[in-house]
Amino acid sequence: MYIGFGSVAPGNPEHLGAMIKQAVRQLGVRAVVQAGWLGLNIQGDDIIAIKECPHDWLFPRMSALVHHAGPGTAGAGLRSGVPAVTVPLALDQPFWSRRMHSLGLSPRGLDARNLTVPALTDSLRKVLTEPRYRTRTQAMSDRLRSEDGTGIVLKEIMRRQPA
Repeated sequence: MYIGFGSVAPGNPEHLGAMIKQAVRQLGVRAVVQAGWLGLNIQGDDIIAIKECPHDWLFPRMSALVHHAGPGTAGAGLRSGVPAVTVPLALDQPFWSRRMHSLGLSPRGLDARNLTVPALTDSLRKVLTEPRYRTRTQAMSDRLRSEDGTGIVLKEIMRRQPA
């Protein structure tokens, strides 16, 4: 699974890293942890830390995602068809986390400021074992891939331009 928080990450790196290690160990999974701006540098038998990596390449290779629900990361995750656990912290992240949950694409988002190992483990267990998350996320992926979002926006902009 993938774990990354981008430019806005919860807590200090040592505490967050310890929680991630414990959750990975309890679930018996392997994880790719993106360092992000917080500089997470977690190593272990079943964990590798990476710096930058294209989400459109990495995400489809994962069984689950843990991310901050920023629009770019959420969009890449939805296009990949891989279910996610969201841990929003600021800006528009809580909105996108609530939206994903309301569409049945993810469990309720976790509070980044009060993140706990049991909450993270429970949510990850849900996306890994409950088929509805993968099914709904895959359906959303298919829908997103079938749309020409850029073309639709450009047509609307051109339509609204004065003659």
